[in-house]
Amino acid sequence: MKFSFRSMWDYKCPRCRKGDLYKAPFELSNPLNMNEKCPECGLDFMPEPGFYFGALIISYAISSWMLLLPTLLLVLKYDWSVNQAMIFSILLAGLTYFRLLRGSRSLYLHLMVRYDKSSRDSVNSASKYDQTFFK
Repeated sequence: MKFSFRSMWDYKCPRCRKGDLYKAPFELSNPLNMNEKCPECGLDFMPEPGFYFGALIISYAISSWMLLLPTLLLVLKYDWSVNQAMIFSILLAGLTYFRLLRGSRSLYLHLMVRYDKSSRDSVNSASKYDQTFFK
């Protein structure tokens, strides 16, 4: 199995699916406080500067549709005023902000790195990004 929605949702390492991506406990002041490497397999979670810019696009796409569709539904079908629908949209965005922020990073990393149970305790942590999409 190459992609696991379960390990992505639980913020686990995409290569071994055991180590945690984020440090515990959760801090509101630093919601993206990630481990530098996987504690189980040694995967480097920060392979290069700017690696997670792709997660920004994923987060934008998910949040725009997640907020646009219910807002349009409330205004067009249920005859809510635009102000009421915007308040609902802002509340929904506030409730889902941290989960979406962390989830988009986890999804992006899971799309870039494939599962490999033989990579436990691998010395070379750079080879895991090679040809991820091609195998």
